[in-house]
Amino acid sequence: MSNQLTCPKSQTIDPYQNMNLVVNSDGTLSRLFEDPLILPSSDATLSVLTKDIPINPSNNTWLRLFLPRNATLNHNQQQKLPLILFFHAGGFIVLSAASTLFHSFLVEMAETVQAIVASVEYRLAPEHRLPAAYDDAMEALHCIRTSKDEWLTKYADYSNCYLMGSSAGGNIAYHVGLRASAEVNDLEPLKIQGLILRQPFFGGTKRTDSELKYENNHVIPLTFTDLMWELALPIGANRDHEYANLTAGVGFDEKLDKIRELGWRVLVSGTGEDPLVDREKELVMLMEEKGVHVVKDFLEEGYHVVEYFEPSKAEHVISSVKAFIFSSGP
Repeated sequence: MSNQLTCPKSQTIDPYQNMNLVVNSDGTLSRLFEDPLILPSSDATLSVLTKDIPINPSNNTWLRLFLPRNATLNHNQQQKLPLILFFHAGGFIVLSAASTLFHSFLVEMAETVQAIVASVEYRLAPEHRLPAAYDDAMEALHCIRTSKDEWLTKYADYSNCYLMGSSAGGNIAYHVGLRASAEVNDLEPLKIQGLILRQPFFGGTKRTDSELKYENNHVIPLTFTDLMWELALPIGANRDHEYANLTAGVGFDEKLDKIRELGWRVLVSGTGEDPLVDREKELVMLMEEKGVHVVKDFLEEGYHVVEYFEPSKAEHVISSVKAFIFSSGP
């Protein structure tokens, strides 16, 4: 998230005011904070080439592809690159796949990991409440598997695909993973090998210890997270809805069983100064109890979305992603 989305350490501050959001009479949001966007570029002098391709023009959804230039210089195309489908942060309500924060991070990740990254521009709430973002993510998977785009068909290893998300994007990657696990045949030739969940955004009506400890956190205080859930969840739902609460919903255990049966691996990473960290650790525990192969990467130091502001933390996250992908393999 951008610096414009932080707030003073006071729960008396109006979250709308401090997030620079205005609710319009028709229920839509005016997002008044500064969100620098960056255009894609296939300039051959760049280390990573980027371009946008449509998913569903009627919904204004699209993919931003990141292709390491080295791949275009490798004439042995039998050595294709892993494919990472990425979902950006923003509490389901703000920011874009074109936001400079995410674009810059994914350029670095594509180059370091030597992977093709497809970053999804999904619809935002409250104009499009959940499950709209999940629907867009599934549509992105089907778009990729049927795409004739040369960057995908020529350079991407469809048998070595990962779903990755940051914060709200981590929530999307998780829920789309649950959906995709039930549709593996329909997704061929795409074969998902695992989930990469970076500080995934979950909630519940009962506060965790980390939420109470960091309720006035300078990045996402509880006033922010509560507002995000209020605007993103279906109208009338609370934070114990299955989209927010890890243990809610029908068939929760069976869905994790399916992930285990498919042999998917899951990387969950977080930081100790994040209000969400207890829920991230709960996810690890639930998955381990069901026999899912989980790789844990928790650092004591670091706030929410720290990797977008501190290069050393970005380097750590990207190194963890690279190690996870190349230690698992298809």
